Amino acid sequence: MILARRPTPTVFALLCAVAGVMPAAPSAKLAPHPAALPNTHAPGEVDRPELVPFIVADPSALPGIVVDESAATLVGAWQYSTHTPPYVGLGYLHDLRAEKGAKSATFTPELPRAGWYEVRLAHCANVRRTTTAPLTIRHADGETLVRVNQREEPPHARLWRPLGTFRFAAGRAGFVRIGNAGTADGYVIADAVQFLPVPSPSTPNP
Repeated sequence: MILARRPTPTVFALLCAVAGVMPAAPSAKLAPHPAALPNTHAPGEVDRPELVPFIVADPSALPGIVVDESAATLVGAWQYSTHTPPYVGLGYLHDLRAEKGAKSATFTPELPRAGWYEVRLAHCANVRRTTTAPLTIRHADGETLVRVNQREEPPHARLWRPLGTFRFAAGRAGFVRIGNAGTADGYVIADAVQFLPVPSPSTPNP
């Protein structure tokens, strides 16, 4: 089993004490994706320590249905990192800025009921990211392609970026797929996808 390195509890405690916020304890059930390459950063090596408190250590504590990178279907080589917080779970994956157009990470939820869901993407942001990450959202009315600038900080908890509101069938018919075609300007990040049940919108996404 490939283990992803992450900051030690002592380093986390010190960083979070400075910020005045303590992160949630990690879930004992989490395990890194067996197909992903391990983290190359030393424990506690982060570029923005002030964002450590925004790490969501336990995905099960989040509302809605959350699919972490550890449950994604990967095509091509992806590597773990914890260098830029925040992130969900053990860390996030990046495409090594290589083999553009040949890699993808597919996040497939098990939705308990049919209906409308707001879809949110978790990703950390910095200048080394791509500005054109392609995300394909398969929903009950077809597929929608969304391009995401991963250099921009997400608006929700500095981690979550809304992709839109879509109608889904119950079960595992829908998904969100992150690709790396057309992203030569930077790294593509794959971390987690959240599906939040919402009332039927008056003007749904096309």
